[in-house]
Order: sequence, then C-alpha cells, then structure tokens
Amino acid sequence: MSEANGNSLHSLVGRVSALYVQTGGTYFDLPHVDPWDERRDARKYAGPHPVVAHPPCQRWGRFWFGCPLTVKRTGVRKKKGDDGGCFEAALDAVRLWGGILEHPWGSHAWQHFGLAVPPRSGGWIAADKWGWTCCVEQGQYGHYARKPTLLYAVGTDLPELRWGKTEARLDPAVVARMGLKRAQRLGEVWARGGGQNSTPRIHTPDEFRDLLVRIACTANAQAERRVPASAPALGSQSQSNGTTKGTP
Repeated sequence: MSEANGNSLHSLVGRVSALYVQTGGTYFDLPHVDPWDERRDARKYAGPHPVVAHPPCQRWGRFWFGCPLTVKRTGVRKKKGDDGGCFEAALDAVRLWGGILEHPWGSHAWQHFGLAVPPRSGGWIAADKWGWTCCVEQGQYGHYARKPTLLYAVGTDLPELRWGKTEARLDPAVVARMGLKRAQRLGEVWARGGGQNSTPRIHTPDEFRDLLVRIACTANAQAERRVPASAPALGSQSQSNGTTKGTP
C-alpha cells in the first residue's frame, strides 16, 4: 500500500470538515476543507462531510489536572475529561460521517471511551466495533518534536505511514539553559511556548494536516462502510478485541 503524503490537496475528490481547529489557522483557506473553529462550535456538527477532528486535549493529557505550579500554589485541580463534551462529540462525528480523529499519545480519552491502545511503534489495529487506531509521530511529518499521536479512523483507507519510535529531539538551547535532566523531565513538546502560548506545541505541521485530510477524503468514496442506521446508539463506551488491520 502506498504511503499517504502531503502533496497538493487540489486533486482530491469530495470535501471534508475540519473540527475544533484554530481560527485563521492551518486548516483555513484550503481547497476541499470546511473549517469549524470555536465560534462555529464543532459539537454541533451534523454532517454531511467526513471529518478531520482535533478535539481539545488539555483535560485528557499528561497534565489534565492543570499546570503543576498553579496546582501547587492554589491547591485547585481540574477534572479529568472535563472538556464540555468535545471528545465524545468528535468521536460520534467520525463514526457517523467517516474520517479521522487525532489526540496525543497517552490520552486518557482512549481508555475512557473503550478504544484499544495501539502499539507505540506504529501499525493499525481495530479500535472498537467502528474503526481503527494507530500511533504515529508528527515529527516524521515536520513537527519540531517527535510528538507521538493517536489516530482513530472510520470508513477510510488505512495507509502505511512513517511508523517507528525515533530518538528524542531535545532543544540544545533548552538543555544549555536548564540542564539535561530538567530538559528531559520537561520533554520535547513543552520546550517551546510558555504561559498562555501553546501554539508551537499544538500546531499541526502542513504535511501532517495534508495527510489527515487525504485520509478523511477517502471516506467520501466509502460511504457504505459508515455506521448503519440500525447500529447501537453512539456515545456509549465500547470494547475492542484489539485485532489487526482488516475489515471491521
């Protein structure tokens, strides 16, 4: 199977909706892409196009409880998974309309919603009764850090990606300023940005964006693989058998 890549999107057939994206960001002004930012509220998306979903990850990730320094100072911790229903709505949209959803490696949402956790080294496996999941590094597609990322796809092609766990990419300037041990604790992704500026960390590289759009567009030609009207109600937590790539 040929590798999906970040070539021009002009040749694509059909249209996709990009959900939970930054206003004026990388998904705006693209051919075949209808961007849904905070103003449009992607929780209300009702089709009809396949989607590329980037639901907020703050309450599902490593620091779901909040900034450690703030928690230490105030004693106030955030609630895990308290994202206003964004992830659940994104999951339902992918299952209903086809497409792909991304979240950081280690996201607690995978376990919470009964999705099988794929190998860190890569490769597609069955996630649940609807779709497939894998882990791929955005660093293989232009991000400054490795940034391992979970993908969940329904009704799309499952291309071979640039699999593998690469070496850590610690910023030499950060190592020089903080020392190796502290830089390692901080991690690659958190080495840039700071305070309220999370843009460098959460930015989706153009090549990775194009990859996701191309995968989602294949759902336009495979509508028969989407969830039938008689399927169980969405939003319920389902369990996976963890089988490898095939027909779900």
